Amino acid sequence: MNKEFLNVIVADNDENTLIFFKNILKELKISIKVQCFSNGNSLMEYLNNDDAVVPELVFINYRIPGKESMECLKDITSNSKFSNMVTAIFSDAIPESEIEDIFVQGAHIFMKKPECFEKLKKVLTEVITINWQYHTSGLNKDNFILKVL
Repeated sequence: MNKEFLNVIVADNDENTLIFFKNILKELKISIKVQCFSNGNSLMEYLNNDDAVVPELVFINYRIPGKESMECLKDITSNSKFSNMVTAIFSDAIPESEIEDIFVQGAHIFMKKPECFEKLKKVLTEVITINWQYHTSGLNKDNFILKVL
């Protein structure tokens, strides 16, 4: 697949987090088009729109308001329209059993949200680089899971 950029969605109700994500993604060597949503309802409304560009990667805050992250994940994994989309759930510290459930429900990535900008930049760079490799080399994303703590 010859892809010039990644489409990425970030869903979080914290405006600062959205700004951090946008700024970090802008700085990467990979071209990225970013869309942001502040709640699960608007995220799923967009994704379910027939005219929506299905992103290669979507980051969803585990504690997003409106439609909860696990509900969004269930809707995403049950719709074949999203079969090529990688789903990343991110959160502050949560119990290991909840992280396990995130993977069982179909997420590809769990990312513990770092407290500082530099650590977030490092983690996002790693996640985006790995995803870029999957999308440009034709690797099977069905075998892809990643836990970043």
